[in-house]
Amino acid sequence: MLRLREHRERKGYSLRGLAKVSGVHYVHLAKMEAGEIDPQVSTLLKLCKALGITLNELVHQPKHKGGQSHGRQTSRTAR
Repeated sequence: MLRLREHRERKGYSLRGLAKVSGVHYVHLAKMEAGEIDPQVSTLLKLCKALGITLNELVHQPKHKGGQSHGRQTSRTAR
């Protein structure tokens, strides 16, 4: 999942502001944020450079600490 909007807003950029510093057109940015298009790696790298973040920070969900684990629960009780 692309976390572009989260990082853009955290840095205080509007779509047009990020477009100006990254060289990626603001309409393209809006479509990426809306999930309408999948950007090329070269575009993601431009955005990372402009935002001062890593590619991993841009494309991955943060891990949540604690809480229930996901997946199927199995019981280990004897029958």
